[in-house]
Amino acid sequence: MTSLRWGVLGAADFAQRYMARAIHAADGAALHALATSSPEKAAAFQKFAPGLRVLSDYDALLDDPDIDAVYIPLPNHLHVDWTCKALAAGKHVLCEKPIALTEADFDTLIAARDASGKLAAEAYMIVHHPQFIRAKALVASGAIGAVRHVDAVFSFNNAGDTGNIRNRPETAGGGLRDIGVYTFGAARFVTGQEVDTISHAHLRYENKVDVFAQVAAKFPDFTYNAVVSMRLHPRQYITFHGDAGVLTLTCPFNANVHDIAELTLENDGHVVTTERWPAVNHYVLQVENFGKSVAEGTAYACPLEFSRGTQRMMDMVFAAGGPAS
Repeated sequence: MTSLRWGVLGAADFAQRYMARAIHAADGAALHALATSSPEKAAAFQKFAPGLRVLSDYDALLDDPDIDAVYIPLPNHLHVDWTCKALAAGKHVLCEKPIALTEADFDTLIAARDASGKLAAEAYMIVHHPQFIRAKALVASGAIGAVRHVDAVFSFNNAGDTGNIRNRPETAGGGLRDIGVYTFGAARFVTGQEVDTISHAHLRYENKVDVFAQVAAKFPDFTYNAVVSMRLHPRQYITFHGDAGVLTLTCPFNANVHDIAELTLENDGHVVTTERWPAVNHYVLQVENFGKSVAEGTAYACPLEFSRGTQRMMDMVFAAGGPAS
């Protein structure tokens, strides 16, 4: 398979630490170019990718005929516009989450994708990890019976980093957009169900950015509860509680960064089995699966239609929680 030649639109720290490295390491991918006006930031990328071309602006990268696909790690409020620009330039696009700020934005994104004939997707890496593929298969097989409740927590504390884009309203920051997508989307992915109603949403804001959210919801067959925060000690898990068992992922969202990816299944008879994936890099798997979908036309695990469902739930939570104060 011919390698997909990638360009990175912006020298974000997350791109330098994770995604650009994943593109560089992935089979069927070549890290070709980076667009940034900062030589210092570019140098950090060139340490692990010495042959990387550096372009001075984003449009120059989109105009480069040697680039097949673009990874976009820009601040949230820029995602829709630059995804559409990249598609119009004939590039495949993998854009950081949240790829949009409202469900209505997906009308624009899907229209741009379809008009271009290119693959466009949100960089929602967890669905490529074997722990989530396994969890989905176990639930579908009836390993825990009928799912009756799902609860999830994802938190970290960046209170001291006031300049961080997550703490700034002008860049569409906030905990829900940054990590709530994981607690919401994970429940949808594993169960295959869509939210019916938000029964409770307590949101706490600082500087008009949500820093704590406690959410209760109703899906067709189960209830749901989640806590998402940028002001609590780091913690994460998701549990699927059925009438015949319990399935828990103890490090579902930052696998092998926060802790080792681990799945525990307890079913009738109190039989407990645990599976671990200590060396899997879901960022690399995401890039490789994206490339396979481009090259072979295979279905992609996280199409825009899936991401739209998570954004719909996010919009419902914001509406139920009331405006920022």
